[in-house]
This record gives sequence, C-alpha cells and structure tokens, in this order.
Amino acid sequence: MIAQTILSEVGLDMTRWPTEAHFASWLGLCPDNKITGGKVYHRGSRHVENRAATALRMAATALWRSKTYLGAKFKLLRTQLGAPKAITAVAHHLARLVYRMLRYGEEYVDKGMEFYQQRYQQQQIKWIEKKARDLGLIIALHPAPVTE
Repeated sequence: MIAQTILSEVGLDMTRWPTEAHFASWLGLCPDNKITGGKVYHRGSRHVENRAATALRMAATALWRSKTYLGAKFKLLRTQLGAPKAITAVAHHLARLVYRMLRYGEEYVDKGMEFYQQRYQQQQIKWIEKKARDLGLIIALHPAPVTE
C-alpha cells in the first residue's frame, strides 16, 4: 500500500528532480535550518503536505521491529535522536533509495542486521583508538572471553 501511494504521488518519471537530494527536499524530509547572523535559531524540516512523504514516514516507523539493515539503523537513530527525528531521517534514507530505484533501475539488496551491527562496532573501535592516540595512549585489542 505504501509503495502504491508513493508511485501514485510521485510517478515513474524521476527526471523532474536532478538529484536524490532535490527529491528528498521536495518531499520535505531534509533539514531546513533557519540561520541569521551566522546563528541557527530554528532547526527542523520544512512542513510539506505530501502523501508520499507521509507514506515514507509510515514505512520508516514500520522498520522498528524489522531485523534488516534499515531496521538496525532505525533502532540506533531512535536511541540517539528520539523517535520523531529518527523517523524523518530513515524516511529521508528511504526516499533516496526510492529515487535510485526509479531513476536508475537499481535493486535494493539488504545486507542484514548483523552487517550493520558489525560495521557500527568497527566504527566505535576506530573512534576509541583515535581518542586514545590523541591522549597519548596505546590500546591493545583482545577478544573477550567466551562465557557459557
């Protein structure tokens, strides 16, 4: 139903938008920071009445219990940013995927929840190693003992 709503609102011709960023902005899923004098006085996304954006937000919400790459991404963003911002961020990601699928005929291949968690763990290890180097420390990695 969500895919049908998106296609009926957007259509199949994606050449109207030069890039996927333009498409996401048209849907109202991009940040719209109001800045004056170099100072940000309002953060948020533009308020756009668009059924396709609503459908993408519904799809993002449905990923909460999904055991997929996108589901893992949503769960992490939800704990870091809170539910409303995570929903908008994942809807933006879905909009970019939809654009690529319709414009270039690319297929979406799900890498799985484990891939996302391993990648996130590697990023955290690199971040800790960099912080330790900045403090003049050396970290030696050892596998954790297996408890049964």
